Amino acid sequence: MSKSNRAHFGTKLGVILASAGSAVGLGNIWRFPYETGNHGGAAFILTYLGCVLILGAPIMIAEFLIGRRSRANTARAYQNLAPGTQWKWVGRMGVLTGFLILGYYSVVAGWTLEYTTQSVTNSFAGQDAEGFIALFGNFVANPWRPVLWMAVFMLATHFIVVRGVERGIEKASKVMMPMLFILLLILVACAVSLPNAGKGMEFLLKPDFSKVDGSVLLGAMGQAFFSLSVGMGCLCTYASYFKPDTNLGRTAFSVAVIDTMVAILAGFIIFPAAFSVGIQPDMGPSLLFITLPNVFQQAFGGLPWLAVLLSVMFYILLALAALTSTISLHEVVTAYLHEEFSMSRRKAAWLVTGGCTFLGVFCSLSLGVGKEYTLFGMTLFDLFDFVTAKIMLPLGGFFISLFAGWYLDKRVLWEEITNRGTLKVQLYRLIVFILKFIAPIGIAFIFINELGLI
Repeated sequence: MSKSNRAHFGTKLGVILASAGSAVGLGNIWRFPYETGNHGGAAFILTYLGCVLILGAPIMIAEFLIGRRSRANTARAYQNLAPGTQWKWVGRMGVLTGFLILGYYSVVAGWTLEYTTQSVTNSFAGQDAEGFIALFGNFVANPWRPVLWMAVFMLATHFIVVRGVERGIEKASKVMMPMLFILLLILVACAVSLPNAGKGMEFLLKPDFSKVDGSVLLGAMGQAFFSLSVGMGCLCTYASYFKPDTNLGRTAFSVAVIDTMVAILAGFIIFPAAFSVGIQPDMGPSLLFITLPNVFQQAFGGLPWLAVLLSVMFYILLALAALTSTISLHEVVTAYLHEEFSMSRRKAAWLVTGGCTFLGVFCSLSLGVGKEYTLFGMTLFDLFDFVTAKIMLPLGGFFISLFAGWYLDKRVLWEEITNRGTLKVQLYRLIVFILKFIAPIGIAFIFINELGLI
């Protein structure tokens, strides 16, 4: 596919919403509140905001300029910009990372459909904390229900991706992202109106800087890269569909703001609601699929219809957040197969859907009937999570910053960031300095910390 006839996003709003959808996902709604709870509340949020602005946004700009300059999928992007070098492996690692993440992420995404169904049928009524634990454990251990929902979610993702960039990804993003914000705002209004919700709001708004230490800084940097989807090829692939007049700096800033707003709004749902009923937020699946159903029942049990309505809305919100991310992950691999192997977009999409569904089946079973089979002491699901989140993503972000900061000709950086001199970018020199020095060092610390070496 030549650069001249390559697909592109139709509008500037579509660019921002699609890119924001790539970043916004389950990590915003469970990982951010969990990290906030573990690292001092408001003090962590302020540290996180600093990491997003100082590190996350510049690296996002780097991914954007690599994608738009090359006008190719993330694997070929590095080949086009650095022909005959080993930089091509950075792009290929991004494709593999996206494929592996989609393989296990779709499993958790499928859980949101199960819990949406459970909410609609009012299956949570009368359950206590132990009942929710048993409900979640029985569901995950079931050999076919999680697999079925995972497959349904993959097909929904496939349907959008196969329709193409403008008619599929952009059109879906324009619908799903506003819906996601509307649901967030409604749930925030309900949560902050609960009795004793003020304690949760104080936790989010009143910083205690005495709790800020090295672990808080490293945790904030790690969350910033995880949340912004840096290093998995999504942003680079989407940027290859940008028009030449797209303002990369403004787009990166808009995406960072939207992504952070979703995470903070999620905190205003979870903390006030949890504090209201005396429940402290837990991590991961426990927070989303055990603690929060319990919160809804305790907080709104006197009004069963409201408990059902809010529960349904919350899990639809989770499903939308997951879908915006699975679309971008799917597109990374689909674009690669479509362009590198000259196959139709439809065939490429089916290969990705089939391959990720195959991986998803084994990841799902590894949490239930296959949990006794481990590799390096981890189930297949946990292994994929560890390898991608703690090794491949930090490495991807590290090499992106080195590639943009040290390898690319400074003329290329200037042309892409300023749109060939048509934009005045006051912070241009600072962006380049961050990419050359600050970002590689910061990511190196994150990588070392995630491996438990510091």
